[in-house]
Amino acid sequence: MDLVLLFDLHLPEMLSKYKYHIWLHITVLIFGLTGVLGKLITTDSYLLVWYRLGIALISVLVYFGITKFSLKVDKKELIRIMLVGVVIAVHWVTFFEAIKQSNVSVALVCFSSSTLFTALLEPLYFKRKIKAYELLFGVLIIVGLYFIFSFEFKFLVGMILSVVSAALASWFTVLNGVLVKKNKAKLISFYELLGAFILLSVYLMIVNKGDVTQLTVPVEDLKWLIILGTVCTAFAFIMSVEVMKKISPYTVSISINLEPIYSIVLALLIWPESETMSFGFYMGTIIIIATIFLNAVLKKRGSTS
Repeated sequence: MDLVLLFDLHLPEMLSKYKYHIWLHITVLIFGLTGVLGKLITTDSYLLVWYRLGIALISVLVYFGITKFSLKVDKKELIRIMLVGVVIAVHWVTFFEAIKQSNVSVALVCFSSSTLFTALLEPLYFKRKIKAYELLFGVLIIVGLYFIFSFEFKFLVGMILSVVSAALASWFTVLNGVLVKKNKAKLISFYELLGAFILLSVYLMIVNKGDVTQLTVPVEDLKWLIILGTVCTAFAFIMSVEVMKKISPYTVSISINLEPIYSIVLALLIWPESETMSFGFYMGTIIIIATIFLNAVLKKRGSTS
């Protein structure tokens, strides 16, 4: 009884001390929910992403209005940021299409190959040598993908799309590393979303020949799209920026690596029949996830040495 009382007395203190860590994992879990929503939404990938961007932009604008955040930015920087938004648009479309062509588990694990692409792209933009362990981890990720490709060949199209999406995600992450040196993170995120939204709007209007009725979605999809745009995009974006003010980049990066694990667990709970995979898939998954964590640990040691 005394132990229970002691726990009750210290619980508020513990929650206060680790509240940013708790919010970080809630945010990562929300990011993990994105894949699940991608499977629940029946709308095609282009329209899905268009709605996600539109709802997210409205939500972020409301937040900026409440906090009186200025949207002023240099014109040259604005163009650069919005061009990165083009990369994000293609990344999201290929990501959701990968889920539709395979399933959540396969798409998320293959998407984890973004670590490999980041290791190759980052040295080019930041003018540093590729580290030996990054090359080794790149090989290990390829081995993990080989296991998955070998045992889940029926999902080949989805796997290829997911790897393409991972490459694009790595590219815009590295580009953001360059942009953030001159611009605020919130501004970058907002104008990237805007650039992506404009691109998809133009594309959809051309494809649909200006027929706006083609932009309608089933009512059942609308509720999931609102959750995707507000909670999984706008809220998660705002929270990820806030927690980074209090938590080290290392803790954030290693926590974000849990996203595919959260997604796979959620998918297994919701769709146990379609999401249960072969032994080879889980072998490949273990190799890829372990490599990602080892990469984060070695980068931490390198930054503190």
